Amino acid sequence: MSIENQHAETWKHLNKHLPEWLEESKKYTEDGNVAAYIPELASAPKDVLGICIMDAAGNTAKSGDHEYRFTLQSISKVFTLILALIDRGEEVVFSKVGMEPTGDDFNSMLKLELVEPGIPFNPLINAGAIAISSLIAGSSPDEQTNRILHFFREVADNGTLDINQDVHKSESDTAHRNRSLAYFLKDNGVLHHDVEDVLEVYFSHCSVEVGCADLARMALVLAHNGFDPIRNQRLIPRRFVQIAKTFMFTCGMYNASGEFAMNVGLPAKSGVSGGILTMVPGRYGIGVVGPALNNKGNSTAGVHLLGKLSQEFDWSLF
Repeated sequence: MSIENQHAETWKHLNKHLPEWLEESKKYTEDGNVAAYIPELASAPKDVLGICIMDAAGNTAKSGDHEYRFTLQSISKVFTLILALIDRGEEVVFSKVGMEPTGDDFNSMLKLELVEPGIPFNPLINAGAIAISSLIAGSSPDEQTNRILHFFREVADNGTLDINQDVHKSESDTAHRNRSLAYFLKDNGVLHHDVEDVLEVYFSHCSVEVGCADLARMALVLAHNGFDPIRNQRLIPRRFVQIAKTFMFTCGMYNASGEFAMNVGLPAKSGVSGGILTMVPGRYGIGVVGPALNNKGNSTAGVHLLGKLSQEFDWSLF
């Protein structure tokens, strides 16, 4: 069977069975809880589950609550990393953050003090993403944030993406741990800018509001190594996407990244709003939302659904 025919059969099977698979996974929302440490996220409906899968021609398979809007949260860290690499290059970026999983919670500061040289272990934990936020080019937090927003809009091919100001304020008002991390980074010489200026950029990119289709569109560009197959245009250097996808494999699902790699086998990044961005390299971009989280901070139903799809279509890269 040719690749084209194989894709057509997969797409037909996917569209036929996706709603029933989603309903099967939806019962796992009962096993999770919405994030409450950011008050604005605590009001999210627990039973939401939606998915969008996009192919290189822009065709989509959607099911469930795929139109539900949510903020990127930690998913944004993948794209700020890429933008920092574009702005500063690998040498500068990796003088500020490491390349290894931590084994600790995403907001832990433990290893900043215990392990030399006192830089965050990777750019996808909070301390690392705060450091990365300081590297985005711009003369002010507003200018940096505008560059990030422009980049997100470009990759998502959606000029209407914007910051959810209610979530932004809620994050800022309750960010005691993140402020502690930032001041520790400042004391360690990792941050050279004003702490509140850096955090303003960080809170802003975490608070960009999207839907499943936006995530799928952004993931599609990563699936094709920075090339947008729909617009026939390179948006990101291939090397920087390779770096980002490596971090997604090793660190993208918090402390469950190894488990996700074993059971799903795809590069992915989750956020505490319940979003998961993942992809089948060279083929599909996938966006999922399910605000009910497990104790690792990942969508309970979303992880189950992605595991089902990976098993059904043998998508695992391992």
